[in-house]
Amino acid sequence: MQCQKVTCLTMPLGNILHDRLAERHGWARLQPWTGRVTSSDDGAGEAKIGRLLTCVGNRVRNARARAGISRRLLAERSGVSQRYLAQLECGQGNISIGLLLRIAEALGIRIEWLLAGEDPCTSGIAAISSLLCGATREQRERVLEILLPENPRIRRASRIALIGLRGAGKSTLGRLAAAGLGLPFKELNEDIEEAAGIPAAEVMNLYGPEGYWHLERQSLERVAAKHGRIVLAVAGGIVSQSDTFSYLLQNFHTVWLKAEPDEHVPGVRGQGGERPMAGDPGAMGELRNILASREALYAKAGARIGTSNATLQDSLKALLQTIEEHGFVTD
Repeated sequence: MQCQKVTCLTMPLGNILHDRLAERHGWARLQPWTGRVTSSDDGAGEAKIGRLLTCVGNRVRNARARAGISRRLLAERSGVSQRYLAQLECGQGNISIGLLLRIAEALGIRIEWLLAGEDPCTSGIAAISSLLCGATREQRERVLEILLPENPRIRRASRIALIGLRGAGKSTLGRLAAAGLGLPFKELNEDIEEAAGIPAAEVMNLYGPEGYWHLERQSLERVAAKHGRIVLAVAGGIVSQSDTFSYLLQNFHTVWLKAEPDEHVPGVRGQGGERPMAGDPGAMGELRNILASREALYAKAGARIGTSNATLQDSLKALLQTIEEHGFVTD
């Protein structure tokens, strides 16, 4: 009994102290218990909830009309009563997520479409979403390029990729440029070899072009994920794989090292071989054909350096100047 008296005496005092503190700090005032706590912004909150319920109700009613089904049929399919559906469509039903999911599934739409700020069914978002689901990776990337024109430079960070035919000097100039810029250097084939555990040439022999291209794409994505600042030399044939080349263009600042066909041969021999010209007496003609077939693709690079009749130092100077002028490396 003693405890009960203390409780009865102290509770009003606690309310008084709380109310005074509430005035000072803007707390919710203590009210006779109704199962909820009210605050000064309750009116705005209730209004937001009311607008949301009205929006959901309209979406359900419009979706049902587009589907051409009655409220009774929707009730049967969803397991939600006709009376509750009527309340919902009038903006009066404070529906649970579980019931809303059942209604959305019965209507053949996604639940988030009933809650989105803009009605996907009338704004075209639903149609676009459906098309994107069936699009190829390249098509999706092209759409992102259009919709996010300001993002490519941010996405590329300070990653630089050197492209061009084998023997153009990508490895030599890449290492020197990376050292001058204080960036790491890597050849993409090195990453492929690390992943496969065998030389890149053996990857091609064992797994064929498809196997090599698959590893090439994986390696490129891995390098992009690990490095925000790097100079990368890639194989000359990467441009022939549209998805991979598109990924390269989107995630790296690309520089085409362009040389004449007869200047590629010494570089290839210096690397210990003449692939893709091995065993072919018409090597020079084949090299010209390869360059002609890839030239339009190489031209998609963000910049190009002409290395014909240029010394190594001149080419390096031109490369570093181009990187600086285009702002490919940021602090």
